[in-house]
Amino acid sequence: MKKLLLSALPVVAAFASCQQAATNPDTPVVQSAPAPTDGGAATEGAARAALRRYIQGQPQANLYVVDSAALVEVDAEWQALVPRTDWAGRMPNRAAFQIDKLTGEVRPRPVK
Repeated sequence: MKKLLLSALPVVAAFASCQQAATNPDTPVVQSAPAPTDGGAATEGAARAALRRYIQGQPQANLYVVDSAALVEVDAEWQALVPRTDWAGRMPNRAAFQIDKLTGEVRPRPVK
């Protein structure tokens, strides 16, 4: 009998964890909006400024060397590789970002 109860306990716990909490429909949902930009990033200088603003909002902004960023123009966006001080001596040693030319929105990219 003890073995049956002990083996049923994980099953009951698994089913209990699947239950969703009820949400109050009166509670407004607040979504975070992207940081406002001064328009697009049509030039390399505007893309660097947008990238700098984005990185300054990151928790470990002091690890990025934005002045040494390499920007490449690709169709309707800029792609930036920014060296990181804590990644010295390893590959890849840069973080990648994508900057939209029209909106100036900065998004991180995976590094291969």
